Amino acid sequence: MLPKVNQILHIQLNTIDDEESRIEYKSRIADVTDTSIVVEIPLNEKTGKLKKLYVGDELSTFFLSQGGVKHYFTTSVTGFKEDVIRLVELRKPELEAITQVQRRSFLRVLAELEIAVKISDQIQFIGVTDDVGGGGISFICDGHIPLGLNANISCWVLVPYKNGSIEHIPFTGEIVRIKKLESGKQLAMIRFIEIADRERQKLIRFCFERQMDFRKR
Repeated sequence: MLPKVNQILHIQLNTIDDEESRIEYKSRIADVTDTSIVVEIPLNEKTGKLKKLYVGDELSTFFLSQGGVKHYFTTSVTGFKEDVIRLVELRKPELEAITQVQRRSFLRVLAELEIAVKISDQIQFIGVTDDVGGGGISFICDGHIPLGLNANISCWVLVPYKNGSIEHIPFTGEIVRIKKLESGKQLAMIRFIEIADRERQKLIRFCFERQMDFRKR
């Protein structure tokens, strides 16, 4: 079954940021069209704060049927509408994609992008990303580089877009996992600690473009 107008949609953001991914927001469904579910700006009831969303954000959601059964589906932000209040347009799921089993999917895309990493004034190097997402990235670098678990690093990543433009996106991250590879290199998984909203939006835009390319193949 599909959600209906005036039902409450429970929303969680799909992100590598564990703290953010556990936050549940609630939003009232304002409209359902052939292609979209239109909702009000999601609210964190614990803090009373509204959640700012961006085009391309991937969401795990559920709504309750009259019998109290939870119906889960994943969706993404496709746009915004200005009515009496600002509304968010979500991709309408196929009926068979709605399940009573929760399935989390993260907005992460495979991408080999150049990344500059600074661990300290003495240790700086260039690596290549393995995947990128709105909440973090992973990159591959030489195995002899002394990476420390839970260490904070300063980075910028070179992001190309389909229109030919290129952005240098800076951020500060925390190394949450390190994996030694058979090649002798190492894979580091990074959670964003500090990244400007506009810079995160640039990454999400890249992920959205890459996701569209994969779907067309």
